[in-house]
Amino acid sequence: MRRISRRQSMAMIGPAIVSATVPALAQSAAAPIKIGFGMALTGGLAGGGKAALLTYQIWQEEVNARGGILGRKVELVYYDDQSSPATVPGIYSKLLDVDKVDLIVSGYATVPTAAAMPVVMQRKKLFVSLFALAVNEQFNYPRYFQMQANGPDAKHEFSRGFLEVAASLDPKPQTIALAGTDAEFPHIALEGTRDNLKKYGFKIVYDKTYPPSTIDFIPIMRAIKASNPDLILICSYPPDSSGMIRAAHEVGVTARLFGGGLVGLQFAALKAQLGPLLNNIVCFDYYVPEPTLKFPKIEEFLVRYRAKAVAAGVDPLGLYIPPYAFAEMQVLEQAITAVGSTDDDKLAQHLHKTTFKTVVGDIKFADNGEWAESGMMLVQYQNIAGNDVEQFKQAGKQVIVYPKQFASGAIKSPFDTVKR
Repeated sequence: MRRISRRQSMAMIGPAIVSATVPALAQSAAAPIKIGFGMALTGGLAGGGKAALLTYQIWQEEVNARGGILGRKVELVYYDDQSSPATVPGIYSKLLDVDKVDLIVSGYATVPTAAAMPVVMQRKKLFVSLFALAVNEQFNYPRYFQMQANGPDAKHEFSRGFLEVAASLDPKPQTIALAGTDAEFPHIALEGTRDNLKKYGFKIVYDKTYPPSTIDFIPIMRAIKASNPDLILICSYPPDSSGMIRAAHEVGVTARLFGGGLVGLQFAALKAQLGPLLNNIVCFDYYVPEPTLKFPKIEEFLVRYRAKAVAAGVDPLGLYIPPYAFAEMQVLEQAITAVGSTDDDKLAQHLHKTTFKTVVGDIKFADNGEWAESGMMLVQYQNIAGNDVEQFKQAGKQVIVYPKQFASGAIKSPFDTVKR
């Protein structure tokens, strides 16, 4: 047997090591970018959560068809948070410790976002939230960014439009009733409302919250009616928004303005269920098909979304959460591309100093992670006939009454369930 010298042996091993290492490095470089999140796929927030998930998947499909980001495909790793904050910390711990995701984003809504914050902050992760009202006010976390057009002072911005429109009525209203779910978002929104009332001078004649488990809203609405308010401002989640409106009609409520913070009216399912019961209700929103409000390419996105929505069993209109969920992923994609990595600190620094082009317009973040400028609107449901959801794709059904630069019609007052 011919002996191989040490020099010959090393000469043969060297290329072998290189050839084995190169594919490994190539495989590592091509590993997908994992984005993890909990999402409400069951429970009271599932209507918004499912629409957000479909939107993320549309973005994932499109970005992967372009070759991914930085030459890496995108993989979404997600779990159902069941609309319960109790499930959220465990989900995010699993995403980071077991699934080893590169980046995390929040689920839909304020409560699950707030529940995730301690884990996020402990791990010093970048965190982009979706429709979470003023969560960072209590945390002051520099790597938090919010995807909802509330402006830098979200807590007070949420009710400002309602009170501004109310103050413009002639004669000026004098009294107001406040009601909301005993949960994170309504507490924040109502706290901001009470602060704002110091400016507008309306007297509070009713101010109570009710348990999230409430299913009978008639006693609440009777108590509100008994206080005889000029204005009724409600901050509620989808199941109780519907219950409160039906109870108002059952009891026969009349007010100069009714609505404000009714989450859920923006969803196709509740629009179709309530139909004409929505007439003259005023409510916050961020995008409606009115001629005064045009965002570049938003209609192109809605065409793509709606083509998949019916088969996926999600909101067929997609006017509320989907455009902003898509914009959220556009922001992440642009930031990762610009930074050249998924490093949380580098991405956070880039998000703080950059203006992003998205389907909902230009987005610039304030120091607290909220939007530098508010895009919140107040719309009034007008001329709703029947329960056909297609009518909500038309102008004139969700009339913008605030702010003035986007106003597409005049406010109608009062909200009178007795006459209807």
